[in-house]
Amino acid sequence: MGQLNSMDLPEQGARAQTDAATDKPSKNLWWLWAVVIAAIVVGVWYFRGARTPSEAANSSAPAAPGKGGRGGAGAGGMGNFSVPVVAAAAQHGDLPVYFNGLGTVTAFNTVTVRSRVDGQILNVAFREGQYVHDGDLLVQIDSRPFQVQLEQAEGQLLKDQAQRKDADANLERYKLLFKEGVIPQQQLDTQAALVGQFDGAIKSDQSQVDNAKLQLTYSRITAPISGRVGLRLVDPGNIVHANDTNGIVVITQLQPISVLFSLPQDQLPQVNAKLRAGVQLNVEAYDRDDTTKIATGKLLTIDNEIDPTTGTYKLKSVFNNSDNALFPNQFVNVHLLVDTMRNLTIVPASAIQRGPQGTYVYAVGSDNAVKIHIVTVALATANSVGLSSGISSGDIVVVDGQDKLQEGSKVTATMAGSGNGASVGGRAASGAAPGAPANPNASPASKAPRAQSGGPRR
Repeated sequence: MGQLNSMDLPEQGARAQTDAATDKPSKNLWWLWAVVIAAIVVGVWYFRGARTPSEAANSSAPAAPGKGGRGGAGAGGMGNFSVPVVAAAAQHGDLPVYFNGLGTVTAFNTVTVRSRVDGQILNVAFREGQYVHDGDLLVQIDSRPFQVQLEQAEGQLLKDQAQRKDADANLERYKLLFKEGVIPQQQLDTQAALVGQFDGAIKSDQSQVDNAKLQLTYSRITAPISGRVGLRLVDPGNIVHANDTNGIVVITQLQPISVLFSLPQDQLPQVNAKLRAGVQLNVEAYDRDDTTKIATGKLLTIDNEIDPTTGTYKLKSVFNNSDNALFPNQFVNVHLLVDTMRNLTIVPASAIQRGPQGTYVYAVGSDNAVKIHIVTVALATANSVGLSSGISSGDIVVVDGQDKLQEGSKVTATMAGSGNGASVGGRAASGAAPGAPANPNASPASKAPRAQSGGPRR
């Protein structure tokens, strides 16, 4: 055994060296993979770097004739590309000045009809929602108790009148007897006082008769005003009392009708000056969305104080409301026409742009190139803007697509309201006659441009 072990030692040593030599490359194999990955990364980087200059050269090359690109819209004439825009013609005219406020429709008169006597309802003579006139019968209350009271008062009146007649005849006889010295003065005076007592009784009886007749009148309830009745609060057969709080029915006057609205206190001097001068100001009522005009009326008066909590003052206007378009407690938007600015150049509101240089528009020239015009806004409304300077009537202005433009950009304009593209030149354009009214609703409001020196750029 000792010999075998000694002979095996060299073989075991050689095998160990072989295993060590085999394990060493396996441990250093990750360096090889790192080198391979680095080589791949360098190759990709080199390939992309070689492609970029050629792509940049191709992108900077001029566009081929007949083809366009956004790069051709610059002021330097980099290509023949024309930017499609929507345009409209500026108009010369007058622009109304409106003060807008929130209002509530209020009935001119509202009456809660109540009974003035106690009794049973025999008949309801109106229909719910009916339009009634002043004096029309509404409710009939049982009048028989009041008829009995009238007859009693009339009977008492006849009795006292007969007694007074007898006392008056005795007074005349006493006067003759007193002249002859048959009776003393005291007896004559007593008889005269008795006649006076019957006069007082007769007057009291007459008042009872009148009161009974009045109760009969109250048993027949009529409309105190003309208007529309609401839902009835009592039914036939019910007993009503003069001190009932709910009443029988409510009548509201709809023609005419009023609208109460509020305006900021800063607008008070201008409105008050018009009223003092006797000017009748027109008022327009629009629906809740402020899109549809409901009715037109007149300003009646203004309140006598400003609300300190809101800084507003109240105004009252009157509308004929012949078509019953306004309803009590209805919410409306009120437009008060205060003045009219004349001789303005009017453009759609979407044409107005704003930048560091102020307010401006893009005007299309005779060569289909746009030019920036600084304008002065005199009055702005929801859809139109009145300009006092900057452009003239008939000039073509861009109302949509300004975010793609800069000074000198070529454009292909479609006139607002027309569906055909037109090459606009100067003051005339295909699809719209010079001076034709622009439709400010044909295009959305333009976006505000980013301000840069020399005019806004894309």
